[in-house]
Amino acid sequence: MGSRSPRRSVSPCRPLAPRPDPIRTRSHRRTWFRTSPGRRDLRNGTGVTTLYRGDGSKVPLTVIIPPAPGSAAGATGSPTGTVFNGNGTEFRGDRFLFATEDGTIAGWKGGPAATTEVDRSTPPPGAVYKGLAIGFDGVTDHLYAANFRFGTVDVFNPDFSQGASFTDPKVADGYAPFNVQTLGGVLYVTFAKQNADRHDDVAGRGHGFVDAFDMHGHLLARLVSHGRLNSPWGLAIAPASFGRLAGDLLVGNFGDGHINAYTLDKGNFRGELSNVATGNPITIDGLWALRVGNGGGPPFGGDPNAVYFTAGINGEQDGLFGTITNAGS
Repeated sequence: MGSRSPRRSVSPCRPLAPRPDPIRTRSHRRTWFRTSPGRRDLRNGTGVTTLYRGDGSKVPLTVIIPPAPGSAAGATGSPTGTVFNGNGTEFRGDRFLFATEDGTIAGWKGGPAATTEVDRSTPPPGAVYKGLAIGFDGVTDHLYAANFRFGTVDVFNPDFSQGASFTDPKVADGYAPFNVQTLGGVLYVTFAKQNADRHDDVAGRGHGFVDAFDMHGHLLARLVSHGRLNSPWGLAIAPASFGRLAGDLLVGNFGDGHINAYTLDKGNFRGELSNVATGNPITIDGLWALRVGNGGGPPFGGDPNAVYFTAGINGEQDGLFGTITNAGS
């Protein structure tokens, strides 16, 4: 949408994996987020999550995300999105909350395993949660889960009771919420094309939408339709160090690994992040999360001038954590 601008030069991606992690080689999907002490790394294929510091070093704790109740023996959980809860009186005091493709939401207070708090896995076929956000609607906090199977954003209250779900009624048939994220008090929802069983996305250029909602689920704007979108999932607001793109909405495509920038108000296309060394678009295999560093001190702080990314490379069999910075900053 809108006029195209020259691609923004940024430095080559810098992987941050100074310490080997044998579990991580089987990782599937990770989320690094600003409000926690570090970065939670989700392993969809193995059903565990770990915490990493801003420098990429691992905190020696691996937490098990349970499979859906009634799963077969040996089944593992399938975590996707995660959020940090800073309010100890809400969500039963869980510090971290995890959405899963099993249709559950798990919570963690401490110890080696999370606990299932919400179960929407039955009757089959159950919900498939691809992303999770937390936000304040002026009265209390809520969880927002992207239900890819049923095409809605499901809302949960602080006691985990379910509120009213919502979606964009004008989105094209066959598309469903793929991710949901709160940025600057606005709820951004990406939509991807569903496969036949409505469990996974169908990648392809133009396959996607991005909407903005208020915290009550009212549609504020359709920001981006089709165009350069390709199963969009990662979302971030570009930091001040990104020059002319500062303050723009960065949208990362899981489908092709590209990152495009759009204006926050109208969704006008502003540019595509490129590698300054080659001039080619940055392409990150299996790109998932985008997060701006939280600016905290060591060891958990992240660089506020950098966009951190996570990806499930090699067909989502391996995990990558790295940064993107403006070459001129």
